[in-house]
Amino acid sequence: MLGAGKEYAKPEPVHVPFLELTDVAQLPENTNCLTCTADGRFLGLAHTQGLSVWCASSFTLVAEWLQPQLELIFIQMIRMAETTSLLGTVDDMGVARVFGFHSDTVHLLSVINAMEDVTVRSIFLTFDLHEGGHYGAASVSCNGVLWLEVYQFPVEQWLKELETVSSQNKMKWSPFTLMMKISPPTLPTTYVTNSYIFAGKPLDFLTHCLTVDIIRSSGLHKEQSSFSSDAATTKNTHESPSSCTQHFLLPCDGPTGDSKANPAGLPVAVAVWWSGSTSLLQYLLQKTPKNKSDVAPVPEMLWPNAKEILCSAVSRCTCLIALGLEDATVYIWNRQSGSPVSVVLVPGETIAFSRIQFVDNWSVPAQDCDIIGTELVGMLVSCKNGAVYMVTAGLGMRSSTIQLFERPKDSRDLPTVAIPVPFLQAVSLIMQRSGKMFLTEAISREIVCYLTLPTSHQTVSLYNPIYTLNAERRALFIRGDQETSDLLDSLNQSQLFVFYFSQSDIIKPHIDCPRQPAAFHHGTLEEICNIYLEQSRAQSVEERNKALEQTWEKMQETASA
Repeated sequence: MLGAGKEYAKPEPVHVPFLELTDVAQLPENTNCLTCTADGRFLGLAHTQGLSVWCASSFTLVAEWLQPQLELIFIQMIRMAETTSLLGTVDDMGVARVFGFHSDTVHLLSVINAMEDVTVRSIFLTFDLHEGGHYGAASVSCNGVLWLEVYQFPVEQWLKELETVSSQNKMKWSPFTLMMKISPPTLPTTYVTNSYIFAGKPLDFLTHCLTVDIIRSSGLHKEQSSFSSDAATTKNTHESPSSCTQHFLLPCDGPTGDSKANPAGLPVAVAVWWSGSTSLLQYLLQKTPKNKSDVAPVPEMLWPNAKEILCSAVSRCTCLIALGLEDATVYIWNRQSGSPVSVVLVPGETIAFSRIQFVDNWSVPAQDCDIIGTELVGMLVSCKNGAVYMVTAGLGMRSSTIQLFERPKDSRDLPTVAIPVPFLQAVSLIMQRSGKMFLTEAISREIVCYLTLPTSHQTVSLYNPIYTLNAERRALFIRGDQETSDLLDSLNQSQLFVFYFSQSDIIKPHIDCPRQPAAFHHGTLEEICNIYLEQSRAQSVEERNKALEQTWEKMQETASA
């Protein structure tokens, strides 16, 4: 483990300026979620009776899709082609839908979990569309059972169909494909502690790690303190996980790989971990199986950890995976080499991590990011007690931890939002339960400016503000409601407030200017040696896995003897 970071003295308070509002617009009734396309052209609004698409510059209605007695609570909008966007939504009943926005019209392309039988209703807890729209993933719950589904969408067919459809004719849209249904790992039906026998054969290394993880997380190791020499049969009585987290992963070929091998930026794998687990599992996104019974996949890689995973994040290039563990450590894995880049212990009176995010350079395309780990990477770590830290680490480099936000004494000062601002250098946006919003700088730990709504308005939910941050426009869009004792009047008087950061002299010194990609520079001799060693490790993954299995078999033989 590299050296833990230091806590620095809090700077003296100084006069903090206020960032003025730029635009205001009236929102539809009960707008529950906001999103913005990556190019900054359109806003997506999920609200009562459907969704709306706005022009992000004039705030005028471009298109809408309405259905009576419907309440959409989540919306995501991604670019599918130059003039076409894909929208994913979830309503208050847990039903997910996919829409196509083309030629200023919104078309319903598919209902993902259409409910034919309410007794076996599948509820979508999360729904995520990958950039480009080719893949999607959802965590699904039904009768207390949780699983993850991965979908492949017929983007090319949908684009052709959207070009030919007219407002008068109904189109039979091409169906999506269920690629994988991933369930939480379960214990082998028969095992013993001294030889780990499963179906008459020793468990392989991956199955053994999963078995140990399940036993540890379910508490079976405490319930079954002794076993006979015969195989002990154990039923899978441990509770199902309450949540699932997934990340789509792009190819990770290193500086010598062919950058044109995956020009569309399509993911090749999905990383998954379940609540209560210590293991991160990686599944390959393979072609759709011919037999539907083969949908249940087997992980092709396992990333073991000493403690339970509480949160995770991937870098923009997805070659770095950061895990926040329950013992206040941040573990950064390098997917190319299969080895850790750094392990950082976050100091202070931390209770538990709630969120971890990479502070990436958004001025550089994802495919050009530094994926070798020769440069420092930054992460914003939020804790359940309200403390916020900036963690920096790198391969063979000393880590550092800066406390951006102390644990507040007043519960009203607890942060509900703590996110890095992608277009500002080392600047984070903090929103508190009290309604305060401000930008804070990581290096000096000073507040850059406050963001305030008119005194007549407040954020709709102090615990869950409705907002979206767009890097292309360098703007924050946030919903504010007029303060009134009448709840109905409040919902009808919601407004969209906009802060444009690039237009303020306060923000200009912090704007992140475009930089040259750092992944393919020659660097110092030490960096070249590190890159060479990383490549060697990556090329010997299979050999190392075989060596681990052989070592484990010898350990089993020794233990048995």
